[in-house]
Amino acid sequence: MRDLKMPAERHPEKAHRPDNAQPKKPEWIRVKAPGGKGYAETRRIMREHNLVTVCEEAGCPNAGECWNQGHATMMIMGEICTRGCTFCNVATGRPDDLDVFEPGRVADAVQKLGLNHVVITSVDRDDLDDGGAEHFAQTIRAVRHRAPGTTIEILTPDFLKCGPEALEIVVAARPDVFNHNLETVPGLYPTVRPGARYFHSLRLLQRVKEIDPSIFTKSGIMVGLGEDRQAVTQIMDDMRAADVDFLTIGQYLQPTPKHHRVDRFVTPEEFANYEKAAYGKGFLMVSATPLTRSSYHAGDDFARLRAAREARLAN
Repeated sequence: MRDLKMPAERHPEKAHRPDNAQPKKPEWIRVKAPGGKGYAETRRIMREHNLVTVCEEAGCPNAGECWNQGHATMMIMGEICTRGCTFCNVATGRPDDLDVFEPGRVADAVQKLGLNHVVITSVDRDDLDDGGAEHFAQTIRAVRHRAPGTTIEILTPDFLKCGPEALEIVVAARPDVFNHNLETVPGLYPTVRPGARYFHSLRLLQRVKEIDPSIFTKSGIMVGLGEDRQAVTQIMDDMRAADVDFLTIGQYLQPTPKHHRVDRFVTPEEFANYEKAAYGKGFLMVSATPLTRSSYHAGDDFARLRAAREARLAN
């Protein structure tokens, strides 16, 4: 029986890679250990509904803060991914069959948590003909039915091995925010995100807006992987050309010695400069801090995103 708590079994594709030293984190990137009444209650509801969260599977540093406020990012379609990105701590391998009851359990958990805004993500499912598109759509519809006042943000895989109808299925379910992360600059894709294609991911975001211009689009990258400032600003231009509304930039943190090394820790001042540059390029919303993650403060950011669009339309 495979034990996903053991690194060698969790990441068999990385087991024979040489170790990369894990540098000491600077003061600005350290967080408190998770705990508190809210954290315990969120954990109870997740376990009660047999749900997986990306907060735990990816080792997010903000899990304690978010869970204490009752905010958890649901990860649907299992806990095993068909990709083996070198930055990611989600387990790699052959996933189990889809659970047809999962959309209902997600919707019930959203209702019990009383969420105003929920983020739903997934592993990559290259083993499925539609990449899990219909399962995403069913989950969105279930949440709409059970918690009609909750706004829905999805963080999807790239549907690289699917036909164009896969994306159309997801967009037709009408999430409020469609997020797909580019993750890093194109020059680092062969070593950081080898199973993906930069321009396919960029085109995916552009197509969402072509199919339904009312849906907000969002994408994010990590820094500290070996990129330079010029490459980051080029990504900003590429995203704006694809009409992406919301950009997130956060510090890459190395999960284990077998993962991609941390090239450097980007300073808070550099993040502030990235944020200023991104707003100058026309993004409606930007979150650029060392601890920024795709779903960190997503509810508050969505409210600001919507207000920014309304203000721009009014002008």
